[in-house]
Amino acid sequence: MDFSHSLSLILPEIVLSVAGLVLLLVAAWGGDKTSRAITIASCVVLAACFAIVAPSVCAAAMGPDTVAFGGQFTADAFAGIAKLMIFAAAGAALVIAPAFFGRYGIMRAEYPVLILFSTLGMAIMVSATDLMTLYIGLELQSLAAYVLASFLRTDDRSAEAGLKYFVLGALASGILLFGMSLVYGFTGTTDFGGIRAALSGGMATGALFGIVFVLAGLAFKISAVPFHMWTPDVYEGAPTPVTAFFASAPKVAAIALTARVALDAFGAQAGAWQQVVIFAALASIVVGALGAIGQANVKRLLAYSSINNVGFILIGLATGTAEGVSAMLVYLAIYVAMTVGSFVAVLMLRNAEGEALEAISDMAGLSRTKPLLALCLAMLMFSLAGIPPLFGFWGKFVVFQAAVQADMVALAAIGIAASVIGAFYYIKIVKIMYFDEPANVVQGRSDWAHWALLAISTAAMSPLGYLLTPWLGELADGAAAALFLAA
Repeated sequence: MDFSHSLSLILPEIVLSVAGLVLLLVAAWGGDKTSRAITIASCVVLAACFAIVAPSVCAAAMGPDTVAFGGQFTADAFAGIAKLMIFAAAGAALVIAPAFFGRYGIMRAEYPVLILFSTLGMAIMVSATDLMTLYIGLELQSLAAYVLASFLRTDDRSAEAGLKYFVLGALASGILLFGMSLVYGFTGTTDFGGIRAALSGGMATGALFGIVFVLAGLAFKISAVPFHMWTPDVYEGAPTPVTAFFASAPKVAAIALTARVALDAFGAQAGAWQQVVIFAALASIVVGALGAIGQANVKRLLAYSSINNVGFILIGLATGTAEGVSAMLVYLAIYVAMTVGSFVAVLMLRNAEGEALEAISDMAGLSRTKPLLALCLAMLMFSLAGIPPLFGFWGKFVVFQAAVQADMVALAAIGIAASVIGAFYYIKIVKIMYFDEPANVVQGRSDWAHWALLAISTAAMSPLGYLLTPWLGELADGAAAALFLAA
């Protein structure tokens, strides 16, 4: 495989790198007055990367032709479909940012640059087929994310969120590195294929500890229980556009990376990691559902909702089958649309002075003061709860179906029962909007970009979303097949 072919496979990453560096220089020379132009340019870059990756996903690219740099990187369909979701979520985070930061007068030129570099790290993460590549991508994504969390320097909560994220992220990185060193020590290689081959003949106790530590480090990145403690505080404290970004794009990247590590590197010892994933899945579903019930802040509620949804996604991974991975990808795509729409709706909750409102009590009677916003938010809440005929139901259905097909009926049954708990706090928001006396505090007007994103998300989650199921299922099946071929 020649060097030029490898470079062609990493074209999206090259575009992101070059664009990020060029726009960083523009930001340094032009200052914050260039922030709008840099944001538009960043959206164009993400759209170009989306167009570059899309053909490989549609063609279900897999096999040796997708491997670059001697097996350290792969541009297969599995990585491609994750990148498409990441690029879309990052673009949404860019579109909704100017109006939010503009109200505080702190729309800085480095915000879109940080989003680009974080996206670059995530693109490397989902294509990594070597522990070294994995760690480079993970740290590139994380370093940009730490700055983004504390971006609102006039807000003490934002500074606190950034510090908490940094400290706990450093701890998770240490756990991950320790696990990687154990895996390398007992297998003699950092290549996923080599690790799989080494573990196929048996597994030493040290290698088992390595697998557990690696999965623990990755569990922090996807905010799975018991490594979820940072999520509510960071989601509440970070600026809302950043929270929308954290809840979507990095979540996709971390889950896709976890799936590749589990099925590719550790696939020969599925029994060792399936127990860990099953526990994390069930614990995340229960803790996320119970933790959200008593929340008074809508961003904290959505943080626990994110933990809850990760549990459902991990059920697909726990099956260890191609059908389970395909279901996981379908759920992820639906989850990204629901999450982006929900946070856009939260951004649109503003008082007459344009100040953001985050208390759930402020949404009382919203159906009478802002009926269209209330309708969109209600549809998104019902979709998150998995109530048919909204499209969110389909995500849960395919995941539970994959679990039943893999003879994990008990896991599916517990997941279904726990999802009923989660429906309570989503329906509570709908009840407050439609049946409580109006609080008359949500009076601010929203710009067209917010309405456009909210309309797209709501339409996708409506029964119209089921028109996408054949197409989305076909893409997910091709991506899952590519992952299992690599394994």
